[in-house]
Amino acid sequence: MIARAGRIVSPMLVAREGELVRLAEAVATAPSVVVVEGEAGIGKTRLVAELALRPETAGRRWLRGGCGQVREPFPLGPVVEALRGQAPALDGAALSPVTGALGALLPELQAVLPEAPAPLEDRAAERHRVLRGLVEVLSALGPAVLVLEDLHWADQQTVEFLAYLVRAMPNALSVVLTYRGEEADPALRAATARLADTITGEHITLRPMDVAGTRALAAAILQTEEVSPEFAEHLCARSSGLPLAIQELLAMLRMQGKLIRWKGGWARRALDELDVPEGVRAPVRERVARMSPAARSVMEAASVLRLAVPAATLAGVAGVSGALAGVEGVSGALAGVEGVSGALAGVADVSGAEALDEALDSGLLIEQGSLVAFRHVLAAEAVYEGVPMGRRQALHAAAAAATRGLRPVPLGQVAHHLRHAGRPEEWVAAAVAAAEHATGLGNDAEAARLLEEVLRHAGLDPVRRAELTIRLGWAATYTLRIPAIGELLEEALGHELPRRLRGELRMLLALYLDTIRVDDLRVRQAFADAVPDLDELPELAAWAMVGLGVPTTTDVPFAERLPWLERALETVPADGEPGPRVFVLGKIAMIFASSGEPRWWALTERILAETGGRPSSRQEVGAYRSIGGAAVDAGHHQVATRLLEAALDAGRGASGSARDDLTLRASLAMARYYGGAWTGLREELAALREQCDNRPYERLHIDLIAACLAPAPSRLDAARDMLAGLIRDLRVRGDLDMAAAPVTTLLRLACARGEAGAALAETADVVAGWEARDLWPIGVRAVAAVTEALLSAGRPGEAADLVGRYEIRTRGLDAPLAVPALALAHGHLDAHAGRWARAARRYGEAAAAYAKLPAVYDAAQAVEQQAACLFERGDPEAGATLTRAIETYTQLEARWDLDRATQLARRQGLRPTSRIRASQDGEATGLTARQAQVARLAADGLTNQEIARQMFLSPKTVDKHLGAAMRKLGARSRVELGRHLGGTPGA
Repeated sequence: MIARAGRIVSPMLVAREGELVRLAEAVATAPSVVVVEGEAGIGKTRLVAELALRPETAGRRWLRGGCGQVREPFPLGPVVEALRGQAPALDGAALSPVTGALGALLPELQAVLPEAPAPLEDRAAERHRVLRGLVEVLSALGPAVLVLEDLHWADQQTVEFLAYLVRAMPNALSVVLTYRGEEADPALRAATARLADTITGEHITLRPMDVAGTRALAAAILQTEEVSPEFAEHLCARSSGLPLAIQELLAMLRMQGKLIRWKGGWARRALDELDVPEGVRAPVRERVARMSPAARSVMEAASVLRLAVPAATLAGVAGVSGALAGVEGVSGALAGVEGVSGALAGVADVSGAEALDEALDSGLLIEQGSLVAFRHVLAAEAVYEGVPMGRRQALHAAAAAATRGLRPVPLGQVAHHLRHAGRPEEWVAAAVAAAEHATGLGNDAEAARLLEEVLRHAGLDPVRRAELTIRLGWAATYTLRIPAIGELLEEALGHELPRRLRGELRMLLALYLDTIRVDDLRVRQAFADAVPDLDELPELAAWAMVGLGVPTTTDVPFAERLPWLERALETVPADGEPGPRVFVLGKIAMIFASSGEPRWWALTERILAETGGRPSSRQEVGAYRSIGGAAVDAGHHQVATRLLEAALDAGRGASGSARDDLTLRASLAMARYYGGAWTGLREELAALREQCDNRPYERLHIDLIAACLAPAPSRLDAARDMLAGLIRDLRVRGDLDMAAAPVTTLLRLACARGEAGAALAETADVVAGWEARDLWPIGVRAVAAVTEALLSAGRPGEAADLVGRYEIRTRGLDAPLAVPALALAHGHLDAHAGRWARAARRYGEAAAAYAKLPAVYDAAQAVEQQAACLFERGDPEAGATLTRAIETYTQLEARWDLDRATQLARRQGLRPTSRIRASQDGEATGLTARQAQVARLAADGLTNQEIARQMFLSPKTVDKHLGAAMRKLGARSRVELGRHLGGTPGA
């Protein structure tokens, strides 16, 4: 929703429902006084604006005024603003003569006010008469809500009026006051601290939003659900959770053209490039400008340090001293830092304690135990921007010296300060040391960040640049969110380099291109370019050869890829470090498993023997992950599960990475789907999806499983659209090995809806791609669904040819899915021809073979088909057979299949009793079970706090689930939520 001057705002209140309920309830119980407190940009004004839309304020007069920064010469400014337009409402009101004293203050009301009384010589008495008149006018306006905003800028007379008002409150008046707590006059706080028992009082303090609230607000502002947790986390950190800052940052991104969708997320790097929004900068600068020079020095030092530090360290960097233990030591450490003493001259004679206290009193700094830091990132940046360059460099030099004295030493901070102190050589050395330390701790993301910063901003000779780019490339490989380093790799390759460095850089470029998967031909060429330069690195040479053996393009059949895999087997060293060797062998076994080459199992046994059945390094975890993922797709469900669970267990220690963990869990979720272990799977998928919005490969895994989980009958259109979109994404990425499940589900839906022809057209190139890449063991999983669709579309000849082709091509391959899938496909052919006995037998064979894999869902479908054929023959076993399928569908919570099987039973005169419990019905609306339960309680009128108590959750968790439910259902209020849930049983 775009507002004036390019600003964008949220069309709905987000993450403040509890506060709004408290505010509305208090206002509804007049007389009342409500204080809404919070810092600049926290959302006080928005909350009050939402109050005006609440039913509790219906029929009440709305009186609103606000304070400005320039306090004089406008005494009682907000009160005057609230009342000046009320002449029509006061016309004919029985006002006492005392209200005539308001004529000079409110000339707009003179026509409806009594004649002004004679002036009093006592100014205090005159002021008291004005206060009495104001209260009487408010009383005459009947049921009303008086809102006075930004009272931290209130003049003294306004504060005096409020103190008087709360002692003489009209019975039909509710007062709402907003202010910044850290800047409010103590007299203002005192005025509302103790209210009479007859007055309803409420004090609401608005806090910064957490990541969940930030994500919900961004989603509402951008009117999309595609706000990833990673972007929300970064936006929350950047904005410090201030709604105004969130809004202005998003507006700035949009104005600069940097707010773009990418792979289901939003660009986040641009956030780091934005200036501090003016709405945040101005109040911060105003507060700092009012401080003493010594306190400003503390603020500037804190803005440079950014990190929470001991008070003594802060004082030492700021150049203030006295009354702070430890400052002397810091000062000593800084004594030899060139340029620091001159820059800090003039403040060293000021008491450090006094300066620090003044800085803390501003509310910009906060105490965190024994440490001191800025309250918000943007406030720190606003101060930092105002520090002159020379002083800024000196402060960074002082900060580098001071942070070296902290324990543990924050190496990344030291590097940062050296860079901005203008000491490039020291910076590079410190940054590399920090990156090495981060890598040793398993923090590859931090290592990548440090190295990327050096490579982008430091002048380096070609060899040194190549060495550091290689370090960056390997660190990035293990991060959850790989940074955009393609241009850095290509830049390093643009110089004359030793072959070993060039080969490793080319290999890293190939791996990077393979990860982002934009151009499969370019990926293949990159691996080919790397091979000749990797003679000195045989493990990497073998890995590059494996890259040339992966079936990523349809124009290279397995027969042409196999020599590269054979060559890789010959190249990988038989001795030395086991990790790299096992990793390469795992990649080869992965390709063999996908292609049905029986040697995959011999390689797997070799890996299991070398690792003792449990991987102990990242490379070994990668081998287990590769084989397990391919085994899932090829139908080796039990073997895959064992390998993936072993890798996940090892990866929870030092052997894995965040990226490994996410990929393994996604593959295990796929194994659970195929195997039929669906209990809790929907909730697990929802949790996983929260983590992989910027990991396209893992997100595709999660989304396609969610789409394939038996669609709810009421959401078949949405399921079909989602499946079609996923198949398009898989086609673009070239990940045809993952497409069997969504193709199968899409074709089954299409057949049920009479749309088989269109669905066949949508999936034809994917089906052809399996054959072109020789992925017969994987493609056979969908062959029965394709056969059924061809028959439904009136193309029986093509259906028979397809089944025959797969029978021939899977012969001799290790393809466990071939037996049940082809039996199911033959059953479709026989049933289409009316050969009911043969079809029933084929379906029974398919069900038994699926059960052995296991593939519980597929087995149930075969049993259902078998029962249908038995009914056609009048076989007395038909009912019992169908009951088995119904029981399985019930256990799996497969709603669509259960409805279909139940309808078949009823047509045959049976009365099945199995049904899915109402508490599992959230899926019918696209909600998780927890979201459905929270939404139902909210629709029933419970507040977030009440829901939290009833469900034993925190209010924040309730808020998160409720926000997700409202976005999914398109509901903008709890009333709308109730309408959306009208057909859904209560949880």
